[in-house]
Amino acid sequence: MALLQYKCPNCAGAIAFDANSQRLACPYCDTKLEVSALQAQDAGLDKDQAPEAIDPQFSSAQYSPEEQLGLRSYVCTSCAGEIVTDTTTGATICPFCGNPVVMASQFSGTVKPDLVVPFQLDRQAALAKLKEHYKGKKLLPKVFSDENHLEEIKGVYVPFWLVDTDIWGRYHFNTTKVRSWSDSRYHYTETSYFDVMREGTIYFRAVPADGSSKMDDTLMESLEPYNASAAVPFQTGYLSGYLAHKYDVPAEAVLPRIDKRMEATKVKAVERTVSGYGSVSLASATQRIPYRAVVYALYPVWLLNTAWKGRRFVFAMNGQTGKFIGDLPVDWGAFWRWVLILFVAIAGGGSLAVTLWWVLG
Repeated sequence: MALLQYKCPNCAGAIAFDANSQRLACPYCDTKLEVSALQAQDAGLDKDQAPEAIDPQFSSAQYSPEEQLGLRSYVCTSCAGEIVTDTTTGATICPFCGNPVVMASQFSGTVKPDLVVPFQLDRQAALAKLKEHYKGKKLLPKVFSDENHLEEIKGVYVPFWLVDTDIWGRYHFNTTKVRSWSDSRYHYTETSYFDVMREGTIYFRAVPADGSSKMDDTLMESLEPYNASAAVPFQTGYLSGYLAHKYDVPAEAVLPRIDKRMEATKVKAVERTVSGYGSVSLASATQRIPYRAVVYALYPVWLLNTAWKGRRFVFAMNGQTGKFIGDLPVDWGAFWRWVLILFVAIAGGGSLAVTLWWVLG
C-alpha cells in the first residue's frame, strides 16, 4: 500500500479532493464521494512501512548511493511511470499521466498526522487573489503576470506541530503616574512611582510551527491564523490532487520557537491589565510551562515560487482563510521608460501628481 490512487467507481478516472464541495470529485463524470467512503484504503497506516528504495536498474537516471539515501521511488498505478521524489514528499502529481498520487507509506506509523485542515479555497480562488495582488502594478515584470506563469501555483499540505499548553507566570512592573499643576509663580510636576505585581495562567491551544525545513518559518507564520477547530482526523483522501510533505523537523526542534512566541504573547496580555499609569515597564518575569500536548497536523497552503534576476520571490495564500502574502520586484527598464513618459507629459503641460499616480499605481 505504498502508493494510493483514488479511482472513480463509475468511470475509473482519477479523482481528487475538491475544496468547494469538500468531497472527492471526478473531473470526467462529475461523480462526488465523501472522503470517509474511502477510509478503508488507509487501513494499515498505523503500522510502520518500509520506505521504497531507488532501483538503479529500473531508474532512467543513475543515482549515487548518497543520492539514493535522500530519494524514494514509486510506480504510478495508472501509467506504470516511475515517480522519483525526496524523502519528505507525501503526495504529488504523476509527471507522465497527470494523475494525483499519494505516498501512503510516508504517513504511516509514528509519522502519521493526527489532523488535517482540508483546503477550503480552490486553485481559481488562489489565482484570483494573485491577480488582484498584481493589479495596477505597472512596473511589475511581465513574467509575473504571464498566464502560463500563474498556472504554476500549487496547493501544498504543509506539516505543522500544534502545541496546547498552560503558561503560569509572575510579573513585576515598574509604573509611574505624573501630575502637573501651576500657581502664579511656578509650574509643578509630581512623579509617583509604583511596583505592580501580576500572577496567573494563560491557556494556549493549537499554537502552530511548521515542521518542514523547505518552508520559511517567517512566511508560514505570516499566513496565520488557521482555524484549528476545523481540522478533521487525518485521511489520505484529503491529499489527493495536491502536494503534501511529511515533517523533517521534529517537534523537539520547534518547541523553543513556540515557547518564545507564547511567552511574548503572555507578557503583552498581562501588561494590558496594568492600566491607569503614565508609563509601564517590565522589571522581571518568572514563567513556567507545566503542561504540554503536541499534535501533528497538515495545513493547506497555495504557493508560487518565482526567480527574477537572481532573487527568489514566494507568494503564498492560506488555503483555509484566503490570507495572501507576497513580495514584488520592480522592472527598472519599465521604470525608466515611464520616467521618460512622465517628463514628456510634464513638458506637454500634464499634471505631475496625476502622472505619478497613474505610473506607480
